[in-house]
Amino acid sequence: MYFTGSSTFSSFATGTIIVVAVAMVGSITVLPALLSKLGDRVDKGRVPLLHRLRSRNGESRVWAAILDRVLARPKLSAAIATALLVVMAIPALGLKTGVPGTDSLPRDLAVMQTFDRIEAAFPGGPLPAVVAIKADDVTSPAVSAAIAKLRADALASGEVHQPTQLDVSPDKRLARLALPLAGDGSDARSEHALTTLRDELIPSTVGRTAGAEAFVSGQTAQSRDFNDLMKGHAPIVFAFVLSMAFALLLITFRSLVIPIKAIVLNLLSVGAAYGVLVFLFQEGHGEQLLGFESTGAITSWLPLFLFVILFGLSMDYHVFILSRIREAFDGGMSTEDAVAHGIKSTAGVVTSAAIVMVAVFAIFATLRAVEFKQMGIGLAVAVLVDATIVRAVLLPATMKLLGDWNWYLPHRLRRIPRIVHEPSLETH
Repeated sequence: MYFTGSSTFSSFATGTIIVVAVAMVGSITVLPALLSKLGDRVDKGRVPLLHRLRSRNGESRVWAAILDRVLARPKLSAAIATALLVVMAIPALGLKTGVPGTDSLPRDLAVMQTFDRIEAAFPGGPLPAVVAIKADDVTSPAVSAAIAKLRADALASGEVHQPTQLDVSPDKRLARLALPLAGDGSDARSEHALTTLRDELIPSTVGRTAGAEAFVSGQTAQSRDFNDLMKGHAPIVFAFVLSMAFALLLITFRSLVIPIKAIVLNLLSVGAAYGVLVFLFQEGHGEQLLGFESTGAITSWLPLFLFVILFGLSMDYHVFILSRIREAFDGGMSTEDAVAHGIKSTAGVVTSAAIVMVAVFAIFATLRAVEFKQMGIGLAVAVLVDATIVRAVLLPATMKLLGDWNWYLPHRLRRIPRIVHEPSLETH
């Protein structure tokens, strides 16, 4: 997230790093200390009947039944799961992002009801573009003439409409010129008007005045600039995340196939989450169910945020499951038996963790602001898809189809450090 170039994402990064670090420290210090202190008493208060969902060897009965069918027909299972994820991801091809404004807030809020009444009484269209003009003296004849020409040329171009407003700071070093753009503030018409203002009108007026500088802000400009920032830095973020994931899995499992397959599976789950977001929020199919009015776009910061968070969560699941599979394989099991044992023995833990996260993320969908609904649904859907379709169907199906090729490592890479997996109790 630090690579995005945005202070918002830097704050996200710092917060998540601190949370994960604290959780990790607690998991290897406080948690084992408490378990040691409690001893067998930790099982007291066990929820009745739930133990019936697990067999005597600790494997989940439900997931064991599903996995047996998946491994019996791996080609069909992989094809169906892949097709389902691709269908879910198709709407993401039309993904459109935008900075949320007043249109993303519920209209039944008291403040928005007042805002709407003011808009009805004094209609002025969308929030205007704001041109900030800096000079030693913005009231000097040359700068004043340039500002007046900018104002006149903008109105004459048809890209700006009345009312315009000019404010000057007390020290006369700054001027603020409000120019309402054509369009609704977020459509193609407004985007074209902003381009004209920045690339043609300002350079031909204030831009030609010695000692004067002009900068354009406002809702439309902020949305475009933030989108450009995200698009410009997205390749760096994607490359870093994917390369780190590849290197981690390559060293951990000493396999070239495992990291490539993990990246593809994770991208499928993220793509499915994007598709659901576009279908529900951008296209507006979830308006009645979730109680919002579509703005026709996804919050600008959300796609990259979801990618980073979801890739981290998905990799967490992947490493956990594959570690158990590799332990069984190193203990002498065949790849097929190791896959079955590893997934059956970890499915209950993965499912429980997924249920907790889905429930927590879904709480955001109950909030009033659209961007929080989008974040909650996106995270919940991705975790649910990853813990079920990807981990319970695609992962075992593809691992069985590949067989011992799962552990393929070229000779030139066999010098990488070997990480010895702790043997499970069953192998003693």
